[in-house]
Amino acid sequence: MITDKPEVKVAILDLYDGIANEGMRGFQDILKRYREKHQLNLSYGIFDVRKKCEVPEYDDFDIYIVSGGPGSPIDSEGSEWEKKYFNLVDKLEDHNLSNAVQKKYAFFVCHSFQLMCRKYGLGDINLRRSPSFGVLPVHLTADGRNYQVFDGMTDPFYTVDSRSWQVINPNNKRFDELGMKLLAIEKERPHVDLPRAMMAIRFNEYFISTQFHPEADAQGMKSWLSKEEKKKEVVNEHGLDKYTEMLERLDDPDKIAHTQATIIPNFLDQAVMSLQEA
Repeated sequence: MITDKPEVKVAILDLYDGIANEGMRGFQDILKRYREKHQLNLSYGIFDVRKKCEVPEYDDFDIYIVSGGPGSPIDSEGSEWEKKYFNLVDKLEDHNLSNAVQKKYAFFVCHSFQLMCRKYGLGDINLRRSPSFGVLPVHLTADGRNYQVFDGMTDPFYTVDSRSWQVINPNNKRFDELGMKLLAIEKERPHVDLPRAMMAIRFNEYFISTQFHPEADAQGMKSWLSKEEKKKEVVNEHGLDKYTEMLERLDDPDKIAHTQATIIPNFLDQAVMSLQEA
């Protein structure tokens, strides 16, 4: 795009380990729409962190988006890719704590949310009794209702949840020590005597993360779920009624379409405004 506006550079860190997914397309679609809407000189690069051990230099980009991904957020501890990834996170944090005028913003999704919770010791990470998959409600906390990234969202709001692992039992002492805020929690399940997972956290002024998928696109998800093998997998795991409910919720413009059009764009508003002011 030809524009006289300063360049905004975004790094998308791919944690899918080579597994086919809708998430990476969702991030790119959001960035392209945002670029067109605001007529920005915005570019992005993609880094295959787990499969190829690719990590950018911390000062090469202004904004970082880190994807979800498959597998255990515990078993990767000590792996080469994770060491490089956390080294990048540490450098971004050090940069933001310095007197640098232009700060680095980051958004972490699902698997990367779980990795960051492990890094900071924010709660218990465990395997769910059964995978959570569907278009599900998420409830905002008092801090979440007052946080700019969730402006325009209802309480509860609906989003795509797709995870076998979870972070539960917030360590309130660590939250207080680190100045972090719990912004959203899992849907209420009064018939199930289990703790509710943490679903969104503000790590600091520049880092936010969600355990759900705000990048999910309704049409893309519907196309994906319509594939015979995926339909069979979901029906076998969750039943036909759940599968039908998912498709109906994907058709509702106030649910997934609204979430995708709101949360990450709100984050980008915050980050881009800060860059322009700097």
